[in-house]
Amino acid sequence: MVVSESAGFLGMPTGTFLVFTLIFVTVVLFVSEWLPPDITAIGVIVALVAFEPWTGISAAEGLSGFSNPATVTILAMYILSRGIQETGIVRRLGVEVARLTRGSENRLLVAVVGLTGPIAGVINNTPVVAVFIPMVTELADDAGISPSKLLLPLSYASMLGGTLTLIGTATNLVASDLAAQLGRENPGQGLHAFSMFEFTHLGVLVLAVGGLYLLTVGRVLIPARVQPGDRTARFEVEPFLARVLVTQRSPLVGTVAADVIEDAHRDLDLDILDVVRGDQHFIATEGDRTIDSRDILTVRGNPETIQQFCTLVDLRILPRATVTDAELDNPDRATLVELVIPQRSTLVGDTIGSTRLRERYDATVLAVRRAGGELVREGLGPLELEAGDSLLVQTTEETADYLAENDDFIVTGELVDEMLERERERGLSPTTVPALLIVGSVIALAALGVVPIVIAALGGIVAMVVTGVLSPNEAYDAVNWNVVFLLAGVIPLGLAMQETGGAALLAEFVVGEAEQLPAPVVLALFYLLTGLLANIITPVASVVLLMPIAVDTALRTGGNAFAFVLAVTFAASTAFMTPVGYQTNLMVYSPGGYRFTDYVRAGAPLQLLLAVVTTLGIWFFWGLTPP
Repeated sequence: MVVSESAGFLGMPTGTFLVFTLIFVTVVLFVSEWLPPDITAIGVIVALVAFEPWTGISAAEGLSGFSNPATVTILAMYILSRGIQETGIVRRLGVEVARLTRGSENRLLVAVVGLTGPIAGVINNTPVVAVFIPMVTELADDAGISPSKLLLPLSYASMLGGTLTLIGTATNLVASDLAAQLGRENPGQGLHAFSMFEFTHLGVLVLAVGGLYLLTVGRVLIPARVQPGDRTARFEVEPFLARVLVTQRSPLVGTVAADVIEDAHRDLDLDILDVVRGDQHFIATEGDRTIDSRDILTVRGNPETIQQFCTLVDLRILPRATVTDAELDNPDRATLVELVIPQRSTLVGDTIGSTRLRERYDATVLAVRRAGGELVREGLGPLELEAGDSLLVQTTEETADYLAENDDFIVTGELVDEMLERERERGLSPTTVPALLIVGSVIALAALGVVPIVIAALGGIVAMVVTGVLSPNEAYDAVNWNVVFLLAGVIPLGLAMQETGGAALLAEFVVGEAEQLPAPVVLALFYLLTGLLANIITPVASVVLLMPIAVDTALRTGGNAFAFVLAVTFAASTAFMTPVGYQTNLMVYSPGGYRFTDYVRAGAPLQLLLAVVTTLGIWFFWGLTPP
């Protein structure tokens, strides 16, 4: 396709100006989240193809992101990771961490960083972090330390581990494919697709330096936002809880507790959580139990509303009966859990009322901590759930076990002893050995160059289904389709930058500004620019937009193009400074009670440190002059 060279605006060809305008709009939409990022990416495809005479992107090229080897490989790796997750081996590793580190902050922090990083090099880090969040939270409480001191290092370590191998992150796979494409366009420059362990030695250096930072400087900079102990205290929900006595004259005597709850919730936004009768303690929503005189009810609601309810139905508030975890966590029936809404949860966008947690799971939401720290303890029914929200919920032990297996939630409120006992009884799945052999074979075949990584990964999927590690439905459910569509949408955007000359134009500008600077400084600047952009518009988008510019800059300055490719690739994995930079950052946002500035305070020094370490590492291992 020949791109129209008609004069445009600001001295640029129309096509170049149009692509830059589209990039600007895309970045604004990514940052504002006015539309979901994957929907924005689909819109990018539509716009590029609709303006084909100027962008040079045909329908086939616009849709090429869906057939791109990187996109297909990432899709396959989600499924392979799910196969490993289903075996229970990651949970088992978590149990061993719990057994070895209980009561020691130092040992726990070392285990979190030292174990999460290497695992994330070969398994998608999202399920790894999801498994470790409840374990780390409970072990922190057990040791009397703030979970906030451990959860951010957990996320950061998983990101650092992604630099170890080609399959460590989706970003590496996209960068590899883009490097191969740029190599075909610029033969003789040493640009090629990455092999499985091509940059592992640099990744080990990055992980070691980053891990040391987290164990020393990061430990000081990361605040203790959430205090160990009662969850009711952490969610500041005590003023909204009360214990009331059912008098003999109360009209509630003889009524079914579940019916009373329905009426009270609808009319007063008030919940009855549980009923204490002598030495019996049961969830109020459970079955068709009736209320008797002298029963003690635990009630959640606005203090004035609780008082109004007691007056209406002749109940007596027990002023000395404070409600804490001890009262809500009954060893026989009731349990208090904390649920985190992950980014891929199907409940994102639903209201708490529409999820029907009470009716479906005998679960009552007591409070919500929004991603960012805002606490919501009233008007919970119409509250729309967002990724990263943390819900304090009272439910039954059976339901807590069920929710722990549900992909819509991450349960962080299980007791350590119960988790340890359950994992000992459960053991490893019979599919553990086949799953490990399959993933090991995929890595080996790709590393030895027997077949391309995309073919090896697809073969691994077939093997997992044939051996019974995963069912076909489980394989499809394992894929994060939001990420797939995001990748498919932004890949053609990078192609349009090259087709219209936008990448070359930006490279000319960069060269003009940086021609007096030493090559290592220019390399470090590209690292910092990519890292900053990754914190705002996702790592993958930053690689797609900046790698062509980095390569053009290297070629114009006589630098090593492959060194610049590596700098951009590694920088995209250092989105430490915002909770939205990477999905694991968002996953720990609410459980850790973090503020946005906490990521800047702890992440910015780490990002600057790695800019120096990575630049020097690339210079040492690959050199800055063409091979």
